[in-house]
Amino acid sequence: MANLSTNFVGIKSPNPFWLASAPPTDKEYNVRRAFEAGWGGVVWKTLGEAGPPVVNVNGPRYGAIWGADRRLLGLNNIELITDRPLEVNLREMKAVKRDYPDRALVASLMVPCVEEAWKAILPLVEETGADGVELNFGCPHGMSERGMGSAVGQVPEYIEMVTRWVKQYTRMPCIVKLTPNITDVRKPAQAAKRGGADAVSLINTINSITSVDLDLFAPEPTIDGRGAHGGYCGPAVKPIALNMVAEIARDPETAGLPISGIGGVTTWRDAAEFLTLGAGSVQVCTAAMTYGFKIVEEMISGLSEWMDTKGFTTIEEVTGRAVPNCSDWKNLNLNYVSKARINQDLCIKCGRCYAACEDTSHQAIAMSPERVFEVKDDECVACNLCVNVCPVEDCITMERLAPGVVDERTGKVVEAEPADWTTHPNNPMATATAAE
Repeated sequence: MANLSTNFVGIKSPNPFWLASAPPTDKEYNVRRAFEAGWGGVVWKTLGEAGPPVVNVNGPRYGAIWGADRRLLGLNNIELITDRPLEVNLREMKAVKRDYPDRALVASLMVPCVEEAWKAILPLVEETGADGVELNFGCPHGMSERGMGSAVGQVPEYIEMVTRWVKQYTRMPCIVKLTPNITDVRKPAQAAKRGGADAVSLINTINSITSVDLDLFAPEPTIDGRGAHGGYCGPAVKPIALNMVAEIARDPETAGLPISGIGGVTTWRDAAEFLTLGAGSVQVCTAAMTYGFKIVEEMISGLSEWMDTKGFTTIEEVTGRAVPNCSDWKNLNLNYVSKARINQDLCIKCGRCYAACEDTSHQAIAMSPERVFEVKDDECVACNLCVNVCPVEDCITMERLAPGVVDERTGKVVEAEPADWTTHPNNPMATATAAE
């Protein structure tokens, strides 16, 4: 069987599934239940400095986006960092780590951008026996208004500065949690690496307003007639998270920097996708909040079975396997040709493919009087829209045609595959680059 254990920047855990810093990791009771359910690690809900208490709202803290079947697709969260006293959190962390020494326990931290504040809190965390710290440079609401969270994560110079402080004042591995609320996520990742970070984690939540109450005319969740932007998470953010993880993994300046992947991990397949794009561990929040801690059992068994099927024996063998195939658009092979194919035995004659293609695409699907739908190869550009709108899985598939490069002057195939497509004269991007 596959060995799911991980050694992420020296932090060992029996599997790559960690609970992210969030409400599920706010107290000892929750974390113990999580470890009993099988989670490999937790990132304790973000701790702040000892001093004036953090005060959360006493009203709705979450807005939601649902699918047609009311399946939760995304949460908008306006909750702040922990509002429990620092000393209570530290005491509970120490007790949990003592009783679960084989599990990863990482402390998420957020204090002002003042060297003394970081110097003061790090020894306190270290004394708990925590395996590492995660610097919360991503939270987009509440704390960012106070010059913390994403207010730091959006300024690479601040990331580098604080990371250097942390590496100076603690022996613990340092993970920098990045905000997605930035144009180019590679810049803060590069800054974290320059500052000495052992790893990065991403993504934190996305700035959002999920809905508006049309009676109160206020964003939801609504507190006494007013609402505020929050942080968006859940399955809906996974595509954004995957891209940002891949960008860091394939950037020459950050290649090899360990990554903890976060953002919409709900199934073992989601986790496997993050791993193949460069993550060495994954963090989960919304799935646990939706289905409870025992969902990790399905994640563990599913990932293990998939790895067995593929012949992988360790997580390290999976990590980064898709990164070499992540490319820029200009490197895509424009001679690759495929066409849509409709399985008439599976077709339920709903006509969605026809309507979508006829009205909004390339008029490449014909409909007979008997409502038999067939693809017109001469018009099909393989856009894949029909596959995506079809309600029947595998009813419409894309079939690759024989590869070849066509000489535009003669119309004949002149070679089976270009040796180097990026510089081939039939590649318009290559031609444009050469002209420049």
